[in-house]
Amino acid sequence: MFLFISKAGDKVSVKIKDVEKDSICHKKISAGDTLVAVNSHEINDVLDYRFYTSACKLKLEIENEKGKRHTVKIKKGEYDDLGLCFETYLMDKHHSCKNKCIFCFIDQMPKGMRESLYFKDDDSRLSFLFGNYVTLTNLTDRDIDRIIEMHISPVNVSVHTMNPELRVQMMKNPNSGTSLRYLNRLADAGIKLNTQLVLCPGINDGKELEFSLSELGKLYPAVQSIACVPVGLTKHRDGLFKLDAYNPDTASAVIDTVDDFNAHFKYFKGETIAFAADEFYLCAGREIPQADYYGDYPQLENGVGMWRLLKDEYLSALESCDYILENPRKITAITGTAAYPLIKELAILTEKRYNNLEINVIEIKNRFFGESVTVAGLLTGQDILSQLEGVDLGDELLIPDSALRDGEEVFLDDITVTQLSGKLGVAVTSCVADGYGLLEKFLGGEW
Repeated sequence: MFLFISKAGDKVSVKIKDVEKDSICHKKISAGDTLVAVNSHEINDVLDYRFYTSACKLKLEIENEKGKRHTVKIKKGEYDDLGLCFETYLMDKHHSCKNKCIFCFIDQMPKGMRESLYFKDDDSRLSFLFGNYVTLTNLTDRDIDRIIEMHISPVNVSVHTMNPELRVQMMKNPNSGTSLRYLNRLADAGIKLNTQLVLCPGINDGKELEFSLSELGKLYPAVQSIACVPVGLTKHRDGLFKLDAYNPDTASAVIDTVDDFNAHFKYFKGETIAFAADEFYLCAGREIPQADYYGDYPQLENGVGMWRLLKDEYLSALESCDYILENPRKITAITGTAAYPLIKELAILTEKRYNNLEINVIEIKNRFFGESVTVAGLLTGQDILSQLEGVDLGDELLIPDSALRDGEEVFLDDITVTQLSGKLGVAVTSCVADGYGLLEKFLGGEW
């Protein structure tokens, strides 16, 4: 469903691009018509549209291209879609970030990349639609009222610290401290919250982390999860706030703080809600926790539990796999520094099961952003090309799909998968980050 806004003065209207054939609105509404209101409620964006069209009996106020208005009455079942197609999700421009965070990754991007990579998103609507994290600094009391009225839940919030003064210092926005009050309003209204703390050594970890965890814990059960994520630092930081990377000692200290909080919280509440990202464990040289620690894996998108889930899924898939690899197969799989030990381990286990399979796992170092950036999702085409030059890649090259633009086969530096394949002279296949999918790609077949 996509929405497009057009304005005449201050009047909001939504132009319909198309109507799906055989849908409930087909032949009643035409492409080019404008949706003015639903059940007398003005539609400001996709959240309004979804909320007010959830009823079974609808009165759609429609204006045709000649400016003539009429009402279309619709009676639909619970799961019927209206079939109206629009241009964009949000109806107006994305709400850009007004913060100037000392750790902002976008500020650390090199120049000359495509414009969209420099856009700083902070749109609460995208939090609901796509799971994006927002800081609350763009919101007003009316926005919070609407979230509560529509019961938009969960809302994902980048908190970083519960200390208002420190939050202002870290985010360089005077509203960042006072906007923390919205967490209480949302929690009191029963809105579920997933929260994120991007930790910077010596700034919001240590005692400040203890305080933030304690304050967020008070908002349970509305606060469902707290992800502690290490600051990401690229080599493009000239003129920016001086920040240190985590080392084994400081990473261990973060894990200990999270563990201490969880032990106390679980004793009183019976739940684990705070999680250190996998990167902390890898940096500290500690074993990744077992699956039961992560529960339903509420913070996978923040790199919390991805290592454990992938490993367990893969081992389960390998154990149950009855696929017969009839012909010898030699392939290469690449990944970032962080995931390399795991992918290598899984490849070795698979080779033991299939003696006619050879998997060469290669760690690609991130020279584009800097080698301190270790996640596979930030690998670029140029780094892959330069580090695979002259390597015998076998029959196929497997790449992580997280390194590609959503829905497209293009890397961050605009090199395409087709170009990569052509220059390396090998078939290139992207892999999803789940155990069953990875095993299928290793074997080159489905079962």
